[in-house]
Amino acid sequence: MAWRRLTSPDANGSSACSSSGSWWRERMSPSSTPSPSPAVLSVCVFTRDRWMVLRMLRYVVRQVERWRQEHPESTRLPVIIPLVMYHGPDGAWTAPRRVEDLFDLPEGEETQTHWRALVPRFEYLLDDLTAEREVALRARSGPPLARLAWLVLRYGRTDELARKLPDWVALFAHVHADAEGAEHLVVIIRYLVWVGDAAVHTAARRVLHSVLDADRAEELMGSWAEEMIERGVQKGLEKGLARGREEGLQQGLLRGRAEAILRILTVRGVHADEETRQRILTCSDMATLDRWFDRSLNATTLSDVLDERVQ
Repeated sequence: MAWRRLTSPDANGSSACSSSGSWWRERMSPSSTPSPSPAVLSVCVFTRDRWMVLRMLRYVVRQVERWRQEHPESTRLPVIIPLVMYHGPDGAWTAPRRVEDLFDLPEGEETQTHWRALVPRFEYLLDDLTAEREVALRARSGPPLARLAWLVLRYGRTDELARKLPDWVALFAHVHADAEGAEHLVVIIRYLVWVGDAAVHTAARRVLHSVLDADRAEELMGSWAEEMIERGVQKGLEKGLARGREEGLQQGLLRGRAEAILRILTVRGVHADEETRQRILTCSDMATLDRWFDRSLNATTLSDVLDERVQ
């Protein structure tokens, strides 16, 4: 029986490993056989999410619906086993793994047993990398890429990463020796550049120099470092634009309130000279403008609006 590995069906990756591409997981390709083949749907996350079980249920349903669309003649559905791989910095995974645990069931053991039979039943498998030691991860069965990915995810957001990277040179070499090794190394280095500090970057560069020739090693490190710089610049621009929009909105509100005050004064026959108009139009405090606006509704002179009143 052939098994397939699936990734999360949406683009909202929960961690760097999903946003940088699938490391050791194969993306699903539509099966050409009429009978459904089993599959593992794996999602990699670094934050604990109480509602993760609902997300996994939604992902599985999407895959099942996709199967039905691609195989309308089939009367059976494929087996899809949901797997959450957690590598967060905040301790062990504590979120519910069964969807029935999210429901607010009536109290009483017998009553809850009855109600549990009526609510949806769904559970995902959990691979909590934070609970694993390096020795255990190295001893896992699987190709070198899988074991290297587990190690990098496990220690990627810890202070130990820079110290441990040199110990994984052999794994890096085995990954590089694979037919698609160069592509896989690119993904791993991109993740290390993304999560690591200067010490991690230095350690990663030394590892690459042990596996590749100097030019290729520097090419990999340099290209992804430049990409991260570009992303940082883009992020800064986006934040600047957002701030500009926010400030523009605030300026628009201030200007609108100031012009409303001047219109009210005109309607009430209260003359405002140019100096007064500029004072109102350039006021940058909304609370002051609100106070002037309220006063202008009944004002007969400028002093009724602008003079500070003694309480």
